[in-house]
Amino acid sequence: MDSNCSLCQNRGIIIDADSQLAVPCQCIKQKAVWNRFKQAKLTLRMLNQTFENFNFGYYAKDCFDPVKNISYYESAQIAFQAAKNFTRDFMKNNKIDGLLFSGQVGSGKTFLACCIANALIKENQAVLFSVVPDLLDQIRFTYDSSRQVEYSEQDLVETARQVPLLVLDDLGAHNYTEWAQNKLYSILNYRLNNYLPTVITTNISLAELEQYLGARSTSRIIQMCNPYRLLVDMDIRIVIRKKQSVF
Repeated sequence: MDSNCSLCQNRGIIIDADSQLAVPCQCIKQKAVWNRFKQAKLTLRMLNQTFENFNFGYYAKDCFDPVKNISYYESAQIAFQAAKNFTRDFMKNNKIDGLLFSGQVGSGKTFLACCIANALIKENQAVLFSVVPDLLDQIRFTYDSSRQVEYSEQDLVETARQVPLLVLDDLGAHNYTEWAQNKLYSILNYRLNNYLPTVITTNISLAELEQYLGARSTSRIIQMCNPYRLLVDMDIRIVIRKKQSVF
């Protein structure tokens, strides 16, 4: 983000033309928003993943969910509306049920979770976006005395427990050790008991979650999140790459 402001020359205030009073410059608000995005751990690519940029064109109208017997397009519409409704309702009352977006790799789950995070951050809401394997690695790093880290295991776990909205991305088919299962359970159980919503994305079905996470965490997720499924006939990332290679 550009650190040089042509309006205030980085002083942070400008003189209002009408009142002739000193008022905060627009850049202060922009920097505050940018800092909230950084604190949420959203990457640069994720910043463009908004409701306005969600593309229903990737979801086929002639392919059908064998379980619900609705088209991939209709499933995407339902999940999209659920995400928008969640964002709206969170602004009114942040003690609401979370969301679970499931679907194969490249079906738009993370994009939809980012839509929620970006919309709420712009409204000054506290959000932590955490990729599950990365979060577990960060916790493990705190055990290594040879590494210099600015945070402790308690800092990481307590932040994930207590942040008003936690997004757990890629809670997928990984080889979760008993240690990893216990860490995730600790976070999920705290959030459930304190009515703190969580948005989760996973590439495994709700029925398969217990195999990877264990019964305790799976039970909490079922209790705290409303499930939605995104389906595509081809990985969206591959579709985008093929389109780019044509030009």
